[in-house]
Amino acid sequence: MDAPHRRFNQLTGEWLLVSPHRTARPWQGQVEDTAPVSRPAYDPECYLCPGNKRAAGATTPAYDSTYVFDNDFAALLPTASGPSSGGLLRAEPERGICRVMCFDPRHDLTLAGMQVSAIRRVVDAWAAQTTELGDIPWVRHVQIFENRGAMMGASNPHPHGQIWATEHVPGEPAKEIARQQAYGECLLCDYLAVELDAGERVVCDNDEFVALVPFWAAWPYETLVLPRRHRGALPDLDDAARDGLADILQRLTSGYDRMFGVEFPYSMGFHQRPTDGEPYPELHLHAHFYPPLLRSATIRKFMVGFELLGQAQRDITPESAAERLRALSRR
Repeated sequence: MDAPHRRFNQLTGEWLLVSPHRTARPWQGQVEDTAPVSRPAYDPECYLCPGNKRAAGATTPAYDSTYVFDNDFAALLPTASGPSSGGLLRAEPERGICRVMCFDPRHDLTLAGMQVSAIRRVVDAWAAQTTELGDIPWVRHVQIFENRGAMMGASNPHPHGQIWATEHVPGEPAKEIARQQAYGECLLCDYLAVELDAGERVVCDNDEFVALVPFWAAWPYETLVLPRRHRGALPDLDDAARDGLADILQRLTSGYDRMFGVEFPYSMGFHQRPTDGEPYPELHLHAHFYPPLLRSATIRKFMVGFELLGQAQRDITPESAAERLRALSRR
């Protein structure tokens, strides 16, 4: 598939343009700083290190595992007080709870550098937060995500992610839910079977989970992480599946880091069933990784121009991206 073509994203119903012949084009655009990252195990100036005072005045306790707290500068509040209007200028209040999860007390670690047993504690905390927040009557969706690296807007280098519980299902998961429900059976179960049979886009796998570059990937080294067995949400995972997810996350993120010899930036997040009490039998738990680096540690993909005004476009094929990641994500 070296000629320009387009691919259909089954999860969103949108098309993607693939232009493999553009990989040879010269680059005179922005070049990122690749200064070596060196962080201490504890930083007295870090708001998220154990025992330190945060910017809003609260003190982070001396935690020794994962630690979750309500975001001091939350984007949403649990009380509905926003504007309400209809017609062409439609607006309505939105309630929400925003939390921060510190993955580990050590300031110098990321998921890629953590032991699988430590990542398992993170997985358990994600599942517990999904249950706790999902049990709030007005919460309909729990979005777990991580922005890794300054390039992705992370405001603090300490290993952490976020959890936003919202009154309504956000736009991106809503598109995926509609597509999966329209399919009838489980779209992602069938899709995973096709990918496992083909093999060329699989990056790494174990008995419980598979990481692959989706056929319709828009970002250069985008990946999709899926449980082999049908599960709708993180709390549904048993002990073996949680261990498997921890293993895949460690292998995938450490593989990213080996790609260009830097802490690979990305935005990652889980899509799981809404928490409104409905069964959603068609929905299959999955995680998206969206890393921006394209050719090297200094050149990234920008979603601009045609991507903003037309449709997503990529240069390197998903198959070539998977081949490179696969070689770097082995045990």
